[in-house]
Amino acid sequence: MSWWQGFLINLQFFTVIPVHREIPMEQAQLKRSVQSFPLLGLFQGILSSALLYSLIEWTPFSTLAVAFILWLFLMIITGGIHLDGWIDASDAFFSYQSIEKRLDIMKDPRTGAFGVLSVIVLLSARFLFLYEIAGQAEMMTYLLIAIIPFLSKSVMGLFLITIEPAKQEGLAYFFQNKMQRSSLWIYLVYVGLIVVATLFSSTVGSMLIILLCGVTVVVAWFMKRKIIRWFGGVTGDLLGASVEGTEVVLWMIVWLLHYFVMG
Repeated sequence: MSWWQGFLINLQFFTVIPVHREIPMEQAQLKRSVQSFPLLGLFQGILSSALLYSLIEWTPFSTLAVAFILWLFLMIITGGIHLDGWIDASDAFFSYQSIEKRLDIMKDPRTGAFGVLSVIVLLSARFLFLYEIAGQAEMMTYLLIAIIPFLSKSVMGLFLITIEPAKQEGLAYFFQNKMQRSSLWIYLVYVGLIVVATLFSSTVGSMLIILLCGVTVVVAWFMKRKIIRWFGGVTGDLLGASVEGTEVVLWMIVWLLHYFVMG
């Protein structure tokens, strides 16, 4: 029951999917919530893959229209919560101020020029990748798309547990108070099961998933170092920014794979 409640907590916090029930926010439920971050990502990825497949196979829409609809869906399904973190983190980073000042900037409800510019670049890059991927989609494409949010949500959980909070308040601090590092062992089980399941159907698919996992490890290592250096710890905004940053890199990798491996 706590696993299901943890997953429902994730739906409430990180998606626009309505959950019409009151869920206890005790340690058991929050632990399962963090442990099911990757499952939430996989759920979102499956929805995205299903939408792309449906639009390509069952509608007369052009590639541009298909890419635009999927681009909108990726923003709408999360309610923009991670994009908000990307914007706030960008404003804070490009201020080139002290750690304390950067944390204050992230709390400011106003959006600065750097936040606007950074989200335009992020969304433009994502649209480019989606457009070109949609025009070259094959069956392996849908699997890789489903894996992208699975990996980005895994990074979010990893940072939440392994990086000290930058401040003693906020969503990240609330979750961290209920968690232990030992909770992350399940993430390795998830990755192993996906790789093994894919191996039975496609060796190439397994290799591509392993490649995405390797890229994710490198991106996570880089971002973790910079978060600690530039902000002194993690916040809810930085967790959202890590999701968006990881995903845009993985979308780029899938885009490149269509040119140099899968094409």
